[in-house]
Amino acid sequence: MPHTHDRPRIPGQSPARARGSSATVAALAFAGIAVAVMQTLLVPVIKDLPDLLDTSPANATWVMTSTLLAGAVSTPVLGRLGDLYGKRRMLFVSLGAMIVGSVVCALTDTLVPMLAGRTLQGLAMGAIPLGIGIMRDVLPRERLGGAMALMSSSIGVGGGLALPLAAIVAQHAGWHALFLLAAGLGVVSLGLVVALVPDASVRAPGRFDLPGALGLSLGLVCLLLPVTKGADWGWGSARVLGLFGLGVLVLLVWGWYELRSAAPLVDLRTSARREVLLANLASVMVGVSFYVVTLVLPQLLQLPRATGYGLGQSMVVAGLCVAPLGLTMMATAPLYARIAARRGPRLTLLLGLLVIGIGYGAGLGLLGAAWQTVLIAMLVGAGIGLAYSSLPALIIAAVRPEDTGAANGLNALMRSIGTSVSSAVIGMVLAGSATVHGGVAVPSLSGFRTSFVIALCAVAGGLVLAWFLPRAAGGERLTLVKLAGTADDFLLPDGFSGFRGEVRDAAGALVARATVTLIDRRGRQAGLTTTDTAGRYALPAFTAGPYVVACRAAGHTPRAAAVAFPGGHTTRLVPLVLSPRRDRSGRAEAVSG
Repeated sequence: MPHTHDRPRIPGQSPARARGSSATVAALAFAGIAVAVMQTLLVPVIKDLPDLLDTSPANATWVMTSTLLAGAVSTPVLGRLGDLYGKRRMLFVSLGAMIVGSVVCALTDTLVPMLAGRTLQGLAMGAIPLGIGIMRDVLPRERLGGAMALMSSSIGVGGGLALPLAAIVAQHAGWHALFLLAAGLGVVSLGLVVALVPDASVRAPGRFDLPGALGLSLGLVCLLLPVTKGADWGWGSARVLGLFGLGVLVLLVWGWYELRSAAPLVDLRTSARREVLLANLASVMVGVSFYVVTLVLPQLLQLPRATGYGLGQSMVVAGLCVAPLGLTMMATAPLYARIAARRGPRLTLLLGLLVIGIGYGAGLGLLGAAWQTVLIAMLVGAGIGLAYSSLPALIIAAVRPEDTGAANGLNALMRSIGTSVSSAVIGMVLAGSATVHGGVAVPSLSGFRTSFVIALCAVAGGLVLAWFLPRAAGGERLTLVKLAGTADDFLLPDGFSGFRGEVRDAAGALVARATVTLIDRRGRQAGLTTTDTAGRYALPAFTAGPYVVACRAAGHTPRAAAVAFPGGHTTRLVPLVLSPRRDRSGRAEAVSG
């Protein structure tokens, strides 16, 4: 049997389409980075917010809490709206809200307008799952894995770059300039999306589930609010316990309603599938492990050396030491694409969690120098990059194209829940183990190490969940398939279901670089690819029903064939024959290129 790199693969792209796809991926990834920068910009000035806004420390924490709650509520809602009315359109809404919110924050020195602006900024957190959904709709299958990995890692890249950048801007231009920077990035992102991101035609049937959206929003607020404010209100207080109980009750009623809704906000039956459920639970664990390192390392680096364990670095240097966290997340995107193409995203998720565990395990003994924190950040970043890149692929492989936005929105919500829980738990640990230095309570070394142990426990939980994922979940492993009438093997993914075939001209010659489009019963594009050098194509189908396979190529008359797909793991062979295009004299036109 020939080696994998010698085998023909699923049809590729023409150079022009490849350039267009690259521009689309770059624009969406930049939008993801901009949103992540916006989320992290306030970190260097968090401790100064009570003075800057002339308010109490308890009220100042709402500046961060409002963004978190708005993002958690809006992410699944915008994902569903994107499925119904267009993901690109909802991406405009998301980035537009970020721009308006950033301008509002930049122009105020008081708490209430700041909270309004930060709430609007939180709506931008839906941009990353929306971008992943757009990629599924418009990119050929062979480019999807690497593109999703890049988009998933953008949150770490933006967060890592924002720490030193925000410190420099805050020191030299004032804290209002942080919001002007976020607004500027939002404007650039919006312009790139308008210019470079096509409007996908994949739409979900049905209507928007407003009662479901309100129920989910209320339930999430009731659960996440005590998580983020528990340290201030008291974990055993009636307010915290009452909100937790109300949140559980609301979500139970919401789930009962969603199961009976004809057009639910979240398809709970799909979400309960083993591969989707385990991937979402693993997302919570990855979210916990991601946030621990961003909470611990900057504090350790900035504590004075007189404590005996602090590293005495400036805010800018601390940001630069943590920046490799995001850079290694981006660097792992190409590695993820290669591993996943051969072994599937389940293996890359396991591998990523193992690397995260190695990073935190090393951190238990390597906290004595700045270069050691850089090493920890690089290891954890590399692992999180692999893990984050795997999760959208696992989700996308298990849901229909028209449900991609809502499914990825729910997955992003699970990550947000993980980071929220991590923030609350690590905050309690560091506060509970604090020691007094110079009349000020500061986190202790044992608190930092306990935080790393908590991260290791989250990694262990994630490994267990990932291990029990179906081995074929999201798999991209490839199988040799014989096409009728050919002597060559054709490489298709395991479990491939859909349409495949060859495109020939009237003389029987194979036609390379022909464009083949799959159109569903509603006249929407359900798939797009080009034939390879041997004239072969493959288009996946996810739902049973009638389709049209349309083909066009230079110098030939377009051809369309009406076909039916029975559903399940079946493959329909649809050979296509193109007639030559003739000029007015009746002669066949010459084919250029």
